[in-house]
Amino acid sequence: MIAWNDIDTVLLDMDGTLLDLAFDNWFWQQVVPQKYAETKGIPDDQAHRLIKEWIDRHQGTLNWYCLDFWSAELGLDIAGLKREVGDRVCYRPGAEAFLQALRNSGRQIVMVTNAHPDALAVKKTHTGLEQYFDQLITSHELGSAKESAPFWEALQGRLPFDRQRSILVDDSLPVLQAGHDYGVGHLWSILHPDSTLPPRPHTNPFPAIDQFAHVTPGLVMPTAASARAHNE
Repeated sequence: MIAWNDIDTVLLDMDGTLLDLAFDNWFWQQVVPQKYAETKGIPDDQAHRLIKEWIDRHQGTLNWYCLDFWSAELGLDIAGLKREVGDRVCYRPGAEAFLQALRNSGRQIVMVTNAHPDALAVKKTHTGLEQYFDQLITSHELGSAKESAPFWEALQGRLPFDRQRSILVDDSLPVLQAGHDYGVGHLWSILHPDSTLPPRPHTNPFPAIDQFAHVTPGLVMPTAASARAHNE
């Protein structure tokens, strides 16, 4: 169980943590290659191969998450394509109830996402998730991906928080490792980020959330001291 009494600040990822990663996997593995093949007049399998190679080369960098970069690289309006199919965006099971319970607990709740601002705008339009957060922070604002140490240093400057009394929940193991290296006290992974795929085997060093309902018990108001700090 999560030691909620030891936590004042909750740092939450978006895609694969709160929202079903099935949307983004489908978008990048099906929608974009098909549109690229149509635009360039090449076979679908060639388009899939080329795009996978390009994406793999940039994995873990800010470019990997940047819709502007991929629009220029592929000659497509990636943000526009996302808006066209955004009605397929949805929460992971139990995520919205978990967010509401967090909101009711009085803790500081912050989204930390690698999503490009245009992608975040699509997700907000179709989920209204911003209502549960004190702040929404993208890696593009801070100039570094969450997998890198500079992101965490910039985040501390933007959002002063007690590392040891903070929790990071993220489906990316490299991001969790970066949080660990920075000294975040509580780190939890996600077992089932994409509903269309089997759950991941729990072989990573971080405790994992299967269902949000399992980690909600004990989520009560923080201590009076931490509540005062949050309200100041």
